[in-house]
Amino acid sequence: MAKKNFRDLTEREILALAIQLEEEDSRVYADFAEGLRETYPATAKAFDEMEAEESRHRQMLIDRYKQRFGDHIPLIRRQDVKGFVERRPTWLVRPLGLHAVRKQVEVMEMETLRFYDRAMESVSDASTRKLLGDLAEVERQHSVFAESLREKQRTTGEQHTEETAQRRVFMLQIVQPGLSGLIDGSISTLAPIFAAAFATHKSRDAFLVGLAASIGAGISMAFTEALSDDGSLTGRGAPVFRGSVTGLMTAVGGLGHTLPFLIGSFHAAIVVATLIVAVELVVISYVRHRYMDTQLISSAVQVIVGGALVFGVGIWIGSS
Repeated sequence: MAKKNFRDLTEREILALAIQLEEEDSRVYADFAEGLRETYPATAKAFDEMEAEESRHRQMLIDRYKQRFGDHIPLIRRQDVKGFVERRPTWLVRPLGLHAVRKQVEVMEMETLRFYDRAMESVSDASTRKLLGDLAEVERQHSVFAESLREKQRTTGEQHTEETAQRRVFMLQIVQPGLSGLIDGSISTLAPIFAAAFATHKSRDAFLVGLAASIGAGISMAFTEALSDDGSLTGRGAPVFRGSVTGLMTAVGGLGHTLPFLIGSFHAAIVVATLIVAVELVVISYVRHRYMDTQLISSAVQVIVGGALVFGVGIWIGSS
């Protein structure tokens, strides 16, 4: 289904979307409160208060909408508008860790804050602009709360806030798209490369197939990532830059086990390429664990099993 550009939304649609966002955030905070209540009762109480506050914001937006446009509120959701990131349902995980909650809240509040800042630029009615500005200020306060979850006894100074923002930007604009490309390039190219290798038993043929697959996958992933959203609401950066990172890492992932086929000896090339594949899968598992809040064992099982299946398919097809 085609998504609407944010800049094409009418004032009526912007208010309707804001109502939907506040409702979703309210329910997420309620789930966070429920998941943390036994282990972190004080933090759960804070999320209860945030849930009530989001509900009040939603009612304020509804009242404003009815004053301007009547009773019917059109259904427009975050997934209907370009620029929003698909949220991982962290709130459904049990047991619910404070670290995972903090990261989710940071992303939620940053995204909502950007939404209100951009919404103010698109709305002409003075009263509506004031309401959106007030809500944006509340979201800034929520961001401070999210940071306080990191270490409750540590004060948040200006320098620390800036460093946190820089880390968040690095995560959103470099790590996430780069990891996505690395996973795709390292795993998806295994089958064609090793199928060609075992079908022909010629290093040169396998190298050419791997080179074509890696570059082709890199170009495809670059366009896919660049067209996924414009980064205006998510803070994920310029589409061209983000697409370039994804495309480059996709190509690197494929070329890693393609270059060994420059070795003249077919058997030596296979051994080296297989060792590099193993190293790639371990590196991907660690990066997912380090930056994506995935348990190391779980990450390793997911990546290695997936890679082994694709690797096996390539050998099976090439040998048949």
